[in-house]
Order: sequence, then C-alpha cells, then structure tokens
Amino acid sequence: MRFQIMHETPGRMRLRADVSSMSLEQADLLEAWLVSLPGVDSASVRERTMGVTVCYRGSRDELCRRLATFSNSAAEKTLDPQIRSSREMNRAYKERLVFLVIRHYFKKLLLPDSIRSAITMISTVPRFIQAAKVLLSGKLTVDVLDGVAIGASLLTGDHSTAGSVHFLLNVGETLEEWTHKRSVDDLARSMSLQVDRVWRLNEDGSRSIAELSSIAPGDRIMVHTGHVIPVDGVLEEGDVMLNQASLTGESVPVAKRPGASVYAGTVVEEGNCVIRVTSHSGENRYDRIVRMIEDSERLKSDVESQANNLADRLVPWCLGGSLLTLLLTGNVSRAVSVLMVDFSCALKLSMPLSVLSAMREAGRHRITVKGGKFMELISRADTVIFDKTGTLTKACPTVVRVVPFNGEDENEMLRIAACLEEHFPHSVANAVVKAANDRHLDHSEMHSEVEYVVAHGIATRIDDKRAVIGSGHFIFEDEGVQIRPEDTGIFDDLPRSVSWLYLGIGGVLSAAIGISDPLREEACEAVAALHKEGIGKAVMLTGDSLRAAQSVAAKLGIDEYRAEVLPEDKAAFIRSEHESGRTVIMIGDGINDAPALSLADVGIAVGSGAVIAREVADVTIAAEDLRELAWLKLLSDALMRRIDRNYRFVMGFNGALILLGALGLIAPATGALLHNTSTVLLSMDCLTALTEE
Repeated sequence: MRFQIMHETPGRMRLRADVSSMSLEQADLLEAWLVSLPGVDSASVRERTMGVTVCYRGSRDELCRRLATFSNSAAEKTLDPQIRSSREMNRAYKERLVFLVIRHYFKKLLLPDSIRSAITMISTVPRFIQAAKVLLSGKLTVDVLDGVAIGASLLTGDHSTAGSVHFLLNVGETLEEWTHKRSVDDLARSMSLQVDRVWRLNEDGSRSIAELSSIAPGDRIMVHTGHVIPVDGVLEEGDVMLNQASLTGESVPVAKRPGASVYAGTVVEEGNCVIRVTSHSGENRYDRIVRMIEDSERLKSDVESQANNLADRLVPWCLGGSLLTLLLTGNVSRAVSVLMVDFSCALKLSMPLSVLSAMREAGRHRITVKGGKFMELISRADTVIFDKTGTLTKACPTVVRVVPFNGEDENEMLRIAACLEEHFPHSVANAVVKAANDRHLDHSEMHSEVEYVVAHGIATRIDDKRAVIGSGHFIFEDEGVQIRPEDTGIFDDLPRSVSWLYLGIGGVLSAAIGISDPLREEACEAVAALHKEGIGKAVMLTGDSLRAAQSVAAKLGIDEYRAEVLPEDKAAFIRSEHESGRTVIMIGDGINDAPALSLADVGIAVGSGAVIAREVADVTIAAEDLRELAWLKLLSDALMRRIDRNYRFVMGFNGALILLGALGLIAPATGALLHNTSTVLLSMDCLTALTEE
C-alpha cells in the first residue's frame, strides 16, 4: 500500500492511503500494525477518508521505509488475528445520531403540521406503553415523568414541544447507551489476554516454547504458578488453585483437579498443570468478559449510582409540583412547564460521560482503569503503600556477583539458579536468567517438578537432592540449609550493599547470588508529588532486610516502612489501615503482591510485573514512570470536581427552570428547550480533557 504525506511536523505525520476504499477491518489492521512499530507512540486511521495520523519518536526515514512495505496480507500474518476495536460500534452510533437529527429536522421544516403531529403521536406511543408498565409495577421513575410530559403537551395541542422533547430524549438515550457500551468495550479490551508464547508438550514428552497463535484444539500446554491460562481446556495433570476473578468475580481461588474444565483468563495461583486445549486462543474470551461486566456494577462509581437513584427519587416531587401548580393556578400551561424539566437526562448522562472521558484520558497515558469507582476511590485515598522490588526499584535488577560455596563452580551454580528461576515472572528471577544468558550458559531442564513458595523461594530435586533458592529466611530458617565451617568466613564477608539470593543443594549452601536493584530515577519525585496531591501517608512494605528498607525509605521520603514482610503481612497491614478509617492504594508488581492488591481499596499494578498482579489489580500502569501515579491522582481529583460541579449545575439550573415555569415566566416549550440545550452543552463539556497534557 502506498501513502501520500499530506502534512507533517517533527514527530507527527498526517498521510492519506492511496486506495479507493478501506473497510473497517482494514483500518483496524493498519492502525494495529502502525502502533506495533518501534518508535510509534500513537496512530489513528479514518476509514472514510483513508486518512492516517502517526505520532512517532526517532527516525522519520525509518518510519517512511516501513510504511512503504505495508500490505494487508503481511500484517495479518504478524498481528493477532483477533484484533478488536470500537470502530464499528462508533460508526453505528454516529449514523444513528445523524439519522435522528436529519429525521427530526426534515419533519419539522418540510412536513405540514397535520402530518408532523400524526408522526409525533405515533412515534411517542412506545413511551406511553413504557410509562404504563412502570406504573403497573408500582414504581415512579423518570419513564413515567417523560410519558406524562409528552402526553400533557399532546393533550394541550402543543405537538411541536412534544416532538422536540421526544427527539432530545432519543438523543440522550442513544448517547447514554453508546457511552455504556464504549466503556464496557474499552474495559473488556483492556482485560484481554496479553500472552504471546506458551510451553507446549510435544508427542515425545519434550517441551518447547510455541507461539500462542499456533496452538490448536487437542494440543497440550503447561502452565506454571503465577501465569494466566491463555485458552479454554481440560486439566489433564496437576492439582491447582485458580484465580477466576476476571471471569466470575470470585475473590477466593478455586481448587481444580484433573478432569475439570479451565478457562482462558484465569490465573494459576498455586501449582503447575498440564492442559488439553479445547478451543483456539482467546475464543469467546472477549464475549465472556463483556457479559461479566454488563452483569455487574463495576463500571459505576458511587456518585454515578447516587445520581441515577436521585433522578428517580425526584420524579414524585416533579409530578407533585406539577399537580400543585395546576391546583393553585388552574393554569395547564404552567403545570406542563414543570413537567417539561426533569433531572434525569443531565444527571444520568453527564456522570458516565465524565467518567468515560477520564478513563480515555488515562488510556492516553497507558493507564488502564477498570471502572469509574476506582477513580473515585483514588481521589479519596489518603494512604499509598508501595512494594519495593520492581516497583520503587527498577524493573530490571542485575546480578553483580556470584559467590560459590562448598567447592562448587561459579558458572555451574548460576546455570542451576537460572534453570530454577526461569519459570517465574519476577524481576529478580529475570535478572538471574539474564546473567546466565549473558555468560552463554545453557540452562535447559535438569530438575523434577518445581515448587514455588510465595515470597520465599523455589524448591525442586536435582539428582535426588533437594535444591532450594531464595531469601536467607527461607534457605537457612525454613529449609535448614547449613554453611560449611570452612565457608563461614566467606559468607560473613558478603557485602550488605546488595541483596542476596542463596542456593542450597542437598542441605548445604552452594552459592550466593548478589542482586543490585537500583532505585528508579523518578521514585523520589513521584513520592513527593503524591504528598503534594494530598496523600498523607506513603508506606513501603518489603521482604528485604531492615537495613535495605531503612536506606530506601530515607532516600525517597517514605513516611513508614516494614521490612522482611510476607504476603499475609502486607494484607494484615492493609486491614489495619482500613480499621483506622483510611482509604488505601496498593502498588505492586509481583505474585506476592496479589493478595494485597486485591484487599486494597485500589490495587495498582506496574505493567511489566507478573500476570496475576495485572489480573487482580484495579489499575494497570504500562508506562515505566512512577510519576504517572501522581498524575492519576490529579486526574481523579479533577474528575470528582467536575462531577460535583455538574451535579450542582443540574440541580440549580433545572430547579430554577421549574420555578420559572410554575410562576408562568417561561412557556413549556421554552423550558424544554433550555433544559435540553443545557443537557447537550453539559454533555459536550464532559467530554473535554480534565488535565493539561
């Protein structure tokens, strides 16, 4: 495909695809391909005009060279075949809104009064039916108010007002439905699987890494502790505990044994297993997530729910006010003026639009928020709890030293350590594996079943000897590993400026691996920014030694810290904060952070962390910059201020319109026009950015 450059500035290029037409699928494919290019920050494709906008970093010539090589067929082979976007849905709703506007003004400007009145009466019949159903059920909701308002206008012969009110109600309902579906779609796509490769068991019993797209029904795959199950299947080997929260909402892991069905998107919290695949990768996963979200109230914040409930609670008062106006004045026009104004449209539309706008704005910063209520809780939060390793420190710690003991060879010990650590998605494990790779050490399988002890270490058997690797507490206290007397001096001289992993084989210390995990450059600035945004208490919980925790806390301005803590200790600390009446944000990245992330009011996972942490977290930050936390707090505060401002405006402005109508100072049509115009303008304001980019 050829592209013509229409306009460009440094870092931004606007092009036009040299094709006669572009389907929705082709536009999705091109946009996904552009975003996948290295150095491309964002891209948008407009299928109607074949326009393309690309924001990029780096070489312009390299981008142009890659654009010249694009073809739909080649992109389909390299990208996920199940690319999803909201493009088709957005087009459908835009066309529906355009049709509503064209039909309304065609009828209003070109048709005779008699035909226009007949169309209005026929088209409003469904509203009367709905109002009657609600009344028969013994309720008074906005549906009744809408039906009475339109009916009163028709009975007084004001068909123009009835038609205008009906039109604006249709527009409002369409926008509300679009908002809800777009929110669900955004959330469902953010929760979609991010698994590229899996361990496949071959016919000869060997294992190999395979692309997920190549896995077919009937294949067998192995899934380890802390990893997400990428496909539907049947458990063939292994007893495991599955976290199914992303599909069922269950907070407690569920035990699964051979023969049980398992589903894509669930996470193995304990154990390893072999699964016989029954469906292609990701099949039905998206639809299941959508159903789960639609069946829950997860998207709604408390203020959204309160707004909806308030709108319905005000209906009897509006009806009563209209009746009282009629009794006191005997003027039908004044009574209808009161009915022309309700609080439903503005309250029920502005709140979700504000939340959607904030979630989209967060998305542009590569922050995924899984519901509006979490932004409300972030705004109210007064305590932030950090994990240390991989969160406050860099996500890529490095091995700086390997010290062999018991007469062992240094490279051999590093090779064994990498063999054990390669199964587990943690930054320290990645550092060990990288060190072995840098030394060109082959760390292929050489052990039996691996047991992962959360927040402690790893245990297995090598040549009938128990091999363990992990923290000093795990190795020396839990496992009882001994240090040979002749090695005591070397052990005592190990520098305390780095963290140490210990490897024990056959009950004897065989190696110590020094890990340097430097602090993130922006960590100090991020903690200070959170304090500035209203966070009164910053806490660090770490499994590291007291000396290491003290050093980090002093450097970063942490208010409180706990050292040598276990996952259950983190959860207990959060419970104690809740008992003190504090609203808690937990930030972590590892398997051991999952319980605390679930228990906190808002769990935030660093995007490069473990899959299970991202699954159970309420917010995921993909950008490797902790300052985004302070920006998210700023965004959440701005959202709550907007919602509060909108609430006060709706109540004040519409209340004033009702009073003016009851006093006969404005006609019913004028009240309806002002009410609906204010709703549209308020909705447009809700879609504007909350922060300065």
